[in-house]
Amino acid sequence: MNPFRVGLLTALLTLVADQASKLWLYFRTDLVLTQPWRLTPNADLVVVWNRGVSYGMFQQEGDLGRWLLVAFSIAAVLGLGLWMRRAGSRLLGVSLGLVIGGAIGNAIDRALYGAVFDFVHLHAGAWSWYVFNLADAAIVAGVVGLVIDALRPARGAATQAPSKVPPKGQV
Repeated sequence: MNPFRVGLLTALLTLVADQASKLWLYFRTDLVLTQPWRLTPNADLVVVWNRGVSYGMFQQEGDLGRWLLVAFSIAAVLGLGLWMRRAGSRLLGVSLGLVIGGAIGNAIDRALYGAVFDFVHLHAGAWSWYVFNLADAAIVAGVVGLVIDALRPARGAATQAPSKVPPKGQV
């Protein structure tokens, strides 16, 4: 499968997993009434409505901010989709697919509910991480993949012919 198709499949699977987890936890469990649910000594399930962007920054209380964030998400998805169309590796396709699927998942929440449903809370002692969801985790994993892809040597670089440019001082 080419990198674009792998990316599309990744985006679709990410979106489905994100929305299914949110819908199930919010509408099919009593998490809202009985939170927090302790998963491990360092992880809980909770209900948090995030009206901002990553890690709760830029909280938006009005409709203007909400719809600007939805529009920004759509623009980002379109731009990343164009990039994914030209992806030269499966890693790049998967990474972009993770970011796209996560961005669409959070944009759906914001459009439908006015906020993003976050539910995973990691903590240790007095330390507490931000509450997040599967879309957020996919976006972070996708960005890590983008960095790894950018740091990898170009394919075929080791087999390219040496440069024909003479050393400095020789002509």
